[in-house]
Amino acid sequence: MRRNSLTSRARVRVSWPHLLAVIAAGVLLALCGLPLAWSAVTPVPLALALWLVASGGSARNVAGRMFWLTSAYFAVQLSWLTRFMTDLSGLPFGGALVVPLFLLEGAFYAVMALVAVSAFRDRLARVWALAGGWVVLEWLRTLGPLAFPWSDLGYTLLPTPAAQTADLWGKLGLTFLVTFTAASLVSLALRRYAAPVIAALLWAGSWAYGTTRAAQDGPTRQALVLRSAFDSFGRASGNLTAEQQFQTLTALSADTRPGEIVVWSETALIDQADLGRVPGPGIYGVYRYPNNSAVSWDGTSQGSVTYDKLKPVPMGEYFPFETGVLRPVWEQVFNLLGFRFDPPPIGQSTRPLPLQGVLYGTYICYDSIFSWVPRQLTLNGAQVLVNISNDGWYKGWGVTQHFQMGRMRAIETRRWVLRSVNEGVAASIDDLGRPVRTLGAGAGALHVTYRVLNGRTVYVTFGDWPALTLALLLLGAAGVRERRSRRPNI
Repeated sequence: MRRNSLTSRARVRVSWPHLLAVIAAGVLLALCGLPLAWSAVTPVPLALALWLVASGGSARNVAGRMFWLTSAYFAVQLSWLTRFMTDLSGLPFGGALVVPLFLLEGAFYAVMALVAVSAFRDRLARVWALAGGWVVLEWLRTLGPLAFPWSDLGYTLLPTPAAQTADLWGKLGLTFLVTFTAASLVSLALRRYAAPVIAALLWAGSWAYGTTRAAQDGPTRQALVLRSAFDSFGRASGNLTAEQQFQTLTALSADTRPGEIVVWSETALIDQADLGRVPGPGIYGVYRYPNNSAVSWDGTSQGSVTYDKLKPVPMGEYFPFETGVLRPVWEQVFNLLGFRFDPPPIGQSTRPLPLQGVLYGTYICYDSIFSWVPRQLTLNGAQVLVNISNDGWYKGWGVTQHFQMGRMRAIETRRWVLRSVNEGVAASIDDLGRPVRTLGAGAGALHVTYRVLNGRTVYVTFGDWPALTLALLLLGAAGVRERRSRRPNI
């Protein structure tokens, strides 16, 4: 009696070739991510990555391989953060301060791998378990005080028609499609054809669905969206006064046309009293000490609803135990950097801002990478989405990544997105996620026409549950493969 299995019982010793191979796979996977044109081929390097990780022998070694692979992945995807931290700290090697972030993300994926493969010995079963675990972990990365769903795999399908299926199962469903395809490619290499056939059918259906989607019809409105070019460090340090900022934005808004609403970016108004001097009706980012907020203005008074930022940036606007025992520590760190420690409170409401008979689902900067924020705003009646942001903190890829992730929110909810920014990309995005008008350099204003839309997508109705259910099916597939591999071959 002989066991037919791809897995050896022997413990695989960690070696430099193994380490270099998984790091190289992580770098290759990252180079297939946003904002590069070839991101849709991500399932190919992911297939290699999953196979290398699954081949680690013991569950502990599998977790170790996943740690180094994903640490390398995030080091490349978030490499722009090293430049930001260098500028922020003023230190020649300040970029090294973000290395713990890369390792922390790698640790999360290592724990996932350890849990996912602990019940499996067969390598192919482990591949399927890791594919399902990856989807679940991306969902978990949207939760809790340290939530950081940046560089998720689902965004890599944005250049393809398959991205349009996000209105059915969200960005997380696209991640499922990526990981399922990767695991199917491994199965194909091992001459197992059932999963590859299913993957091909999924792609064919997604492609057909995407190519036949059409923009929705609805009443049109006009807006003026701005791109300012303030130095974010100058704003934070107070070197740029509130009045200087206000006058610059007022000048950019001078060409406002009759019937247009004006949209100003995150914390465009440092003094809430300046609302009485704004150019006209619109959506305005306001720093209402200590809240980072957005309000509507009808030309005479502030609207009855205020939106406060729901997801402050971890280690940027939110700090662990910032109101407790670690507050003195954080204050000392900020004093050394020359800034005041003044993190804003976390918002609680997802009510749209009403203005001139339209409900604007307004969210601020980092909120835009969380699918659930615009989803909740849409559930509460938002007919147009408005993303106000200060992207002056981002560098290089970070600016484009943030904009591209914001496009996915339009597809998931089938709403137009208006985007006013400091730095970054000002834009109008239609309900198919297509940028209609953009301004990505210099200071200026865009006159945009957008549609007021209603209705709910499948994703808005059910959220991430369809994708999570499919992820559990991948874990079930791993169990089926494991049982088959243990059958004796006489």
